[in-house]
Amino acid sequence: MSTPGAPPPPGPDASTAAPVARGPLEPWPNTVHWQPISTDLIWVELIRLAVVVGIVLAGTAVGWVLSGHWLFGLALAVVLLLGVWRAVAIVRAVRAWGYAERENDLLVRHGLLVRRLSIVPYSRMQFVDVSAGPLERAFDLATVQLHTAAAASDARVPGLRPAEASRLRDRLTALGEDRAEGL
Repeated sequence: MSTPGAPPPPGPDASTAAPVARGPLEPWPNTVHWQPISTDLIWVELIRLAVVVGIVLAGTAVGWVLSGHWLFGLALAVVLLLGVWRAVAIVRAVRAWGYAERENDLLVRHGLLVRRLSIVPYSRMQFVDVSAGPLERAFDLATVQLHTAAAASDARVPGLRPAEASRLRDRLTALGEDRAEGL
């Protein structure tokens, strides 16, 4: 039995438990339905990485052959190690991307080390781009780019199937026009 005025004893009582703090990047975990992007974007990014690493390795190998200095061998090992580290980071980074459509804005999240949550109000959108480079087209992917008056607030959603990119572009454009009429 406790004395009046004494603090309650520690225990699993839900009323005394401290609320779970949510970070600023997860402000609506129960109300937002995040859409993932296609994991095929991993292959696109890994191919881009392989091309860059291949070029750097070739240049380093030529330097090693021509000079014979041991530092070029060390440089080859460092480039390979960094390439493997970046490949792992690519896989995790692609899985970190997500977007959510809400009533008045679009949310876009991404990032591993530095996480970013962009909230783009539909009324602030000026235009929406859909693009697909050669590698993206080979994997049947596209990127939706939102443009606003503030250059820093531009958001993009990569790794979408073309049909989803077109649907999102059309929906964002329609919602942007509807919301802009009220301004």
